[in-house]
Amino acid sequence: MRSLIHEPHGPDRVDVGGTFTDLLLHDPARNLTWSGKLPSTPHAPNEAITAGIARLLAETATPAGDIAGVVHGTTLVTNTLLERTGAVVGLLTTKGFRDTLEMAREIRFDTTDLLARPAGPLVPRHLRRGVRGCIAADGTELEPLDEGEVLAQARELLEQGVEAVAVVLLHSYRDDKHERRVQELLARAHPGLQVTISSAVAPVIGEYERASTACLNAYVQPLMVRYLDALRDDLLAMGIDAPLHVMLSGGGVTTLDEAKAFPFRLLESGPAAGAIAAAAVARQLGEPDVVSFDMGGTTAKIAIVGGGEPRRKHDFEAGRVDKFKPGSGLPFRLTVVDMIEIGSGGGSIAAPDSLGLLKVGPRSAGSVPGPVAYGRGGDHPTVTDADLVLGYLDPAAFLGGEMALRTAEVHKAVDRELAGPLGLDRVGAASGIVEVATANMAAAARMHLSEHGRDPADFALIAFGGAGPVHAYGLAKQLKIARIVVPMRAGVMSAYGFLVAAPTVDQARSLPSALADVEWDRVAAVYGEMSAHATAVLRPDRPDLIRTRRSAGMRYVGQGFEIEVELPGADLARTDVERLHRAFEEAYRATFGRSLDGPAEVVNWRLSAQLPGHDIPVRCAPVAGHPRRGVRDVWLPGHGWLQATVWDRYRLRPGTEITGPAVFEERESSCCFGPECRIRVDRDLTLLVDLAR
Repeated sequence: MRSLIHEPHGPDRVDVGGTFTDLLLHDPARNLTWSGKLPSTPHAPNEAITAGIARLLAETATPAGDIAGVVHGTTLVTNTLLERTGAVVGLLTTKGFRDTLEMAREIRFDTTDLLARPAGPLVPRHLRRGVRGCIAADGTELEPLDEGEVLAQARELLEQGVEAVAVVLLHSYRDDKHERRVQELLARAHPGLQVTISSAVAPVIGEYERASTACLNAYVQPLMVRYLDALRDDLLAMGIDAPLHVMLSGGGVTTLDEAKAFPFRLLESGPAAGAIAAAAVARQLGEPDVVSFDMGGTTAKIAIVGGGEPRRKHDFEAGRVDKFKPGSGLPFRLTVVDMIEIGSGGGSIAAPDSLGLLKVGPRSAGSVPGPVAYGRGGDHPTVTDADLVLGYLDPAAFLGGEMALRTAEVHKAVDRELAGPLGLDRVGAASGIVEVATANMAAAARMHLSEHGRDPADFALIAFGGAGPVHAYGLAKQLKIARIVVPMRAGVMSAYGFLVAAPTVDQARSLPSALADVEWDRVAAVYGEMSAHATAVLRPDRPDLIRTRRSAGMRYVGQGFEIEVELPGADLARTDVERLHRAFEEAYRATFGRSLDGPAEVVNWRLSAQLPGHDIPVRCAPVAGHPRRGVRDVWLPGHGWLQATVWDRYRLRPGTEITGPAVFEERESSCCFGPECRIRVDRDLTLLVDLAR
């Protein structure tokens, strides 16, 4: 989970991850940027958040009453989905369509495995009920809604312990009057029951995806409402009476009320912040194309940033049975930062598999019990434990010396669990952990970039997260990337992402039509509705500050999937059909390398509305004193053991140039580079590392 706090003269950020809670305060009035990090409390995330905030305010002498706003991001929706710990949900749908969730797309994600089964639906069949009433594809009513049956089925569902209800009626994206009427009936008959209607969460074509999205919202809403309300109460108890905002999966932020109404939009809330932070750093450095590499305690996230912005997409599949096989998870209609996420983090557990081969992840030790080095009861070696064995971490300086790492216990665990069973020495086992983890991340990065037709060697690598800088050198070598960027306070960069994220509203409406037959008056009315909603959420008092981007989901007639095409003008009309068709063909060629002959059609109309963001540099004034701490032996991929100079990042001076091997240490992270590297210290103490090709 991630949260962020604003005070009147600057912002304070708190990033709560699966292993650590990261904090970052920025106050331009005092020219102050302050960071912190403490272990997360997965049993009660609020505890780490409030403890971290209290500590940060105390260390910076900031009164709680001066806080002007809080932005929070969370992985709670993702965790709830993966662990299947959400609410008991009932589904009301058009009679005859209760099995849509089960039939899905009627394809097999693995045609070679006869026993392959995709992720199961969130609502079991006995809690899915059909009701009479039907809207046609053109929006006309074929059959009136049977209100008596709606109430009868709802009563039966409640008797079976249902805590929330999803309503998914046929073609509600064209006319939602039946769904809205069901919502009114249930609100009157069962006050307090949380009801999600599909036309509110995903008013787009695609019955299965729309149903899956509505069920997810209903599945996580009771938990998220309780959680966000509790967090708000905790902040008030601390004396922080300020608006609470929440990070969206697409990289923007939204209001507390919107987050409680549509918690499914927080599915990728936490990971999105890292990509937004990487984009801000890329803009400040003038790096046009970068790969964002965010490695924390549980996972590693890799995203493409081009032109200073991360790629986004409007559908997402989560909870895959097989991480690399599309179709094995549940699809959802929401705007997300386009990234790949794998189970390689500092806490990823290493162990021999049934064939005696070394495997790393996806199981994680998390923060409780955590890696063996933390001394909290963990007994299985992890990536962090391997980092300690190989000299990447100083056991006495971890977290600025607050958490002494247990070297002797790590050595025993590596010998017992890995070195002995695999017939290796301790260093061989530890280096094997790092090599396997790095290979997993490199494979994921290559796959992600190749899907977009890009070569990793054309990018710079921005590394952050507690473990990202530690493994950036090995990953860059495998990907043949020639430049690494390690921002100052890299260990808390996801929290920095909240600092620079813009308040955003993303919406879509389906009006499927051949391009030649588009009802432009109706399109204008739809955009008017979406613009009005965005203005009400963002700044009803200052609509002039809101920037909007309009696009369309288009395809050739007969195709099953569409691509996004930016609209060539703010006010389209029938006379702009040719311009829109040309824009579609250009986008199609950019995606597939060619265009086709044939008519095009529009499926969805999209609006993205944003307030201005803030590109705030994370300045860190150099601390007095000599930056050289000494030397120590480190094991580096491709080199083995080398004696590296150890540098204190806080005491470096802008413009300093260093040749590897070198280790750079700060409170929240560390990084090391080989002898072929030239490192330059940028004006904000960012490390710019050039690897000899």
